[in-house]
Amino acid sequence: MLHHFKILLFAIIFTLYMLTLVGNLLMITMVLASPHLESPMYFFLSNLSASDIMLTTNIVPFMLYATLNETGTISLPGCILQFYIYAGSGSSECLLLTVMSYDRYVAVCKPLHYHYIMDLRLQLQLVICSWFFSWTIPIISVAMLSQLDFCDSNIIDHFFCDFAPLLHISCSDITYVELEALLASLLLFIFPFSFITVTYIYIFHTILKIPSTSGKQKTFLTCSSHLTVVCTFYGTMITLYMVPSTVRSPEVTKSLSLLYAVVTPFLNPIIYSLRNTEIRSTLKKWIQRSKHKGTTMRCGHETIGDTAVLPSRTTRSVRFR
Repeated sequence: MLHHFKILLFAIIFTLYMLTLVGNLLMITMVLASPHLESPMYFFLSNLSASDIMLTTNIVPFMLYATLNETGTISLPGCILQFYIYAGSGSSECLLLTVMSYDRYVAVCKPLHYHYIMDLRLQLQLVICSWFFSWTIPIISVAMLSQLDFCDSNIIDHFFCDFAPLLHISCSDITYVELEALLASLLLFIFPFSFITVTYIYIFHTILKIPSTSGKQKTFLTCSSHLTVVCTFYGTMITLYMVPSTVRSPEVTKSLSLLYAVVTPFLNPIIYSLRNTEIRSTLKKWIQRSKHKGTTMRCGHETIGDTAVLPSRTTRSVRFR
């Protein structure tokens, strides 16, 4: 039914995509340029923003094209490559959120040892391992997908090359592919989610032991942004991949995928901006500085009489529906 509103849908998705790029690039720039944001949490946050940019850029441009044309065609190698980038960027989000939960655990439960434990060396090791495993483990799935025969219909009832739709159009035995995908999901999804859950149990236990109400609120606020992002991300992932597809209509699956691929990367920088005073204050300083520069430039023009003196200036393809 969405094809009746394709222009409106195109405009909404395009606007969200542009705002997602601006928001996440601004977050990365602030972390790199502001000395007030030189802490492990913001270092991990900048990597999460980079992962968000890769995730949404891998999917949205082709989705916009397919939305206007009500269909789209991509080569089979290109389709598998799109799935690999989707799997790698999504896995990196899982692992980076896990690293950030460990950072919050150390900050709340071991505050006196925080700077000793979360030194620059450990930060780099955690980030490098997160990126390495998130892009290495899906290679196995990609290699197994590449060996499948796709001799049935080449039409995917989705807006990008996800794992299940690719298996659906294959006429090969997919038992081992599904088993490998299950093991990969344990490493990249279940274990990280379990680790995050355990860390927050310890965090909440520590917060409850704080005697003052204001102390509890202040400590909880240091974790609220990350917890909100975790709930949004994993809530969508669990609904999308853990609930059997037989109980969901294709339209519901597409809507959940749209939420995961477009809306969640858009919301992440907003959540951290609204709930984090340091990011808000840094952003305000940048805006005030830009306004001041603009005023200075306007006042710097020399005027003589009524005239202002200004400065000089493949072979097989996969279709979507």
